[in-house]
Amino acid sequence: MEKIDKLDRQILEIISQNARIPFRDVAEQCDVSRAAIHQRVQRMIENEVITGSGYNVNPKVLGFSTSAYIGVKLERGSMYKDAIPEFDKIPEVTECHFTTGPYTLLVKMYARDNEHLMELLNNRIQEIPGVVATETMISLSQSVKRDAPILNEEQNETES
Repeated sequence: MEKIDKLDRQILEIISQNARIPFRDVAEQCDVSRAAIHQRVQRMIENEVITGSGYNVNPKVLGFSTSAYIGVKLERGSMYKDAIPEFDKIPEVTECHFTTGPYTLLVKMYARDNEHLMELLNNRIQEIPGVVATETMISLSQSVKRDAPILNEEQNETES
């Protein structure tokens, strides 16, 4: 895993708050050159410290009023390798995690409404080979959303 220093953490804190901030402004806040910021960010991208960038789109604007989490039980846990590509074919699925606990997979998805959700569950998810049960939890409201915290090195060591 790539080690990051205090300046990297400072850069990550700034750009995670506003991915569109100009490097000039980041450099000013960090008291370093714009070239240094550019090089640091490029290195963090290459080393997969930074794994994406872009905009967050409001799903409701796109017609998706229902957000749901589906706990999926597979016949055997080892079947996840075959199930994952099937979930990837469903555009409404935005996350799929191989988990411990009562479910083999935890899936996050969006649907236009409850009828659309039911259709996705009955005709897509429950038809995936190996799926033996699902449990659906509809999100009523998203209260907190953020990326992993950017702690300083001392916090990382004491909290690990």
